[in-house]
Formats: sequence, C-alpha cells, structure tokens
Amino acid sequence: MPRRDAGPVPCLLDLALLHPDPDDMDWLVPTSPQEVMTRLLRGLYDEVSASQRRVGSAVTAFEWYADLGQRRLAPAAAEGTSIRVLDGLARIQAAMDEATQACTTEVLTVQPGGIRREHELSEGLHRALALRGRGVRMRDLYTHVARHGQGLLNYLELMGDAVEARTLDEVIDRLILFDRTVAFVPANTDRTMALELRHPALVEYLVTVFERLWRLALPLTAPLPDTGIEGISHRERSIAALLAEGHQDAVIAERLGISVRTCRAHIARLSETLGAASRTQLGVRIAQTGLDALPGSSAPVGAPGGRGTPTAR
Repeated sequence: MPRRDAGPVPCLLDLALLHPDPDDMDWLVPTSPQEVMTRLLRGLYDEVSASQRRVGSAVTAFEWYADLGQRRLAPAAAEGTSIRVLDGLARIQAAMDEATQACTTEVLTVQPGGIRREHELSEGLHRALALRGRGVRMRDLYTHVARHGQGLLNYLELMGDAVEARTLDEVIDRLILFDRTVAFVPANTDRTMALELRHPALVEYLVTVFERLWRLALPLTAPLPDTGIEGISHRERSIAALLAEGHQDAVIAERLGISVRTCRAHIARLSETLGAASRTQLGVRIAQTGLDALPGSSAPVGAPGGRGTPTAR
C-alpha cells in the first residue's frame, strides 16, 4: 500500500506490521509474522525487565509461534528478511543493540566525515564496551582528518587493544559489520533510515570492500607519508588530485571530511606554493608536478624538476 495511506492508522507502522519496501520506500509491505513477534517481544522485555519469570514465559511463547510462522511462510517471504528497512533512529538503535548482543568475534566499521564529535562517539560507547567485555575484536576505518580529534583518541585509549584504527584520505559511506553475517548501511542522506543486510552475498561483498580499504589504510599512530614536494602537505596533495578530477570545493570537502572553508584555505596555499594565479593555471601546475595522482597511486608523475614521488601505502 502507498505509505501515505497508512497515515490514519499509525499503529500499522508503530507495531511494525508494515515496513518500507526496500525497492521503493514510498510503499509499505507486510512484515513476516516472526519478525512482528520479535519486535513485540523486545518491547515487552523492556517493560518487564524486573520480572525474569514473565520474560522467560514470553520467550517460550515467542519461540513456539516463530517456529510455527516459519513453517507456514512461503520461501520468497522468508528470503525477504535478508534485507530489512529500519525506519527511524529508535529502530536503528534497537537493531544495532540486538546485533551487538549476538556478536561473538568481530566488528568492522567505516566512519566517514572528519573529526568525530563527542556525542557521536558516546552514542555507540555502550555497545563497544559490551563487545570488549566479551573479547570481540573491532577494526575501525576513518578519514585522516579524524586523527586530529581528541575525542577519538580518548575513545581508543579507553578501548585499549580491543580496537584497531586506521585512516585513509577518503572512505566509503558508513558501514558496520557484525561477525561477517549482518551489515548496516544508511538508506538516506540524513541517516534516519538504514538497511539491515543479512544476505550472504551482499555481506561478503561489503567485507571484501572493507578488507581492501583496510590494506590501503595507515595505522592511526603512523605518520602520514611525505609528498616529496616542499611546502605541500599530504592533505593538500589529496585536494590537488580531486581538483584535477574536476570536483567542486564542496564535494572535495565532503569526501575528505573537512569544512568547505578549510578546503578553500588549502587550495589558496596550493596556488601560492605552485605560483598559480588562477584556477586554470593551478590545474596546469598540478599536472606538471604530478599532484594529479592520488597519494598511493601508481599513475605517472609529471615534468622533471618539480615532480613528487607518490608514496605507496
């Protein structure tokens, strides 16, 4: 049914009897019986956490009904749970908490953006501490800019050797993988919706993406490689390569996790260092000095005399 038609009957969404269609989020589709039972049980658990006896009875009832529903489901309906749309921050949080409780070995995350704010780090701190307490290993990927945030450094110090962090010039959008069996990715730009992925092929693909980025990344404690060009920092080299690709300032800032103002300040320093009086001339100088190749790229470097050697990572 169209999403707008559910407005007069909010309980259909509140009880998760309907959920957004992954292929078209303007439409709602029925939720499988065992998934509805799971949600109702979670709410019941929160309300009666003081009564272990009642919770135990509810779990027993849930298992019986879930098994019954599973036998009656058509195969196609059962497969639909491999991609689940989580609509709203509360549902995303609940699903993440559930995955955290089930996790036993490993969590992989990609955290885009720049310096991590305190509230962003504290949001998932309870999950991270619970994972550390069970001996779960965590690996996190950030942008290089995140190195400058004291909050991240404090978080890593608190977590100790349970967390290993590395950084790149730019990373993909947010990704969280639990035990290589379930993944969470944003479903819209403001991250008020997410996709919970349990399809083995999709999860394996995302694990492969993470592992390849991880091999390219630098440990958080390792210094950034020198550009080989006097007066040009590693970040300015990254900006130069993205300028050479034709990206606008706002796009470059977003990809590198910095503000537009900071990005433009770096561009101004690049122009001054390379002696460029205009954006067009800056593009020419970037190509001449070999800065049009991203750090770590094997692309050929430009003219003699001003060339820099890209550093493999």
